[in-house]
Amino acid sequence: MTTADIATSNEAKAVVENEPASSAAKQPVPVAEIASYVGYKAIPTDWHHVTQAQIDQFADCTLDHQFIHIDPEKAKNTPFGSTIAHGFLTLSLLSHFAEQFSITIEGAYMGINSGFDKIRFLQPVKVGSMIRAHATIESIDETKPGQYRVKTNVSVEIEGVDTPALIAEWIGIQLVK
Repeated sequence: MTTADIATSNEAKAVVENEPASSAAKQPVPVAEIASYVGYKAIPTDWHHVTQAQIDQFADCTLDHQFIHIDPEKAKNTPFGSTIAHGFLTLSLLSHFAEQFSITIEGAYMGINSGFDKIRFLQPVKVGSMIRAHATIESIDETKPGQYRVKTNVSVEIEGVDTPALIAEWIGIQLVK
């Protein structure tokens, strides 16, 4: 398969640009076709509103109560001018966004989060921001019979901001019968 064939194949797999990501019909990918998904760029996910209540709940869960996250009055006097989401909250929201951009290999009975490479927090997410994810499949490898390692390049966009909140390589494992 040539690069042009892969590009044409990926274009054919893309959902209509005007259709919200959450409404996209997701069909399992046959094992015989997974190689053609390398380089596949998913449409951006739906927007998510980051609220102070969500930031406060994350602070409680992680025991990270730095004022920059939970004290709007003190945070007004910082370079950000308001509270900001924890970087790890933004990273954790990828689990939510993955429902919209992940592919599932036909016959998969379980997916496992294997971790991340090259995580970079590039821009703080201010309270009240709208964020969404972008994803491109970098590689799909069968590491053992019936076990596929999927590496996805992800970024989180902040509405109206040129620099993404974060970029990372996300590694997942799909176990296929």
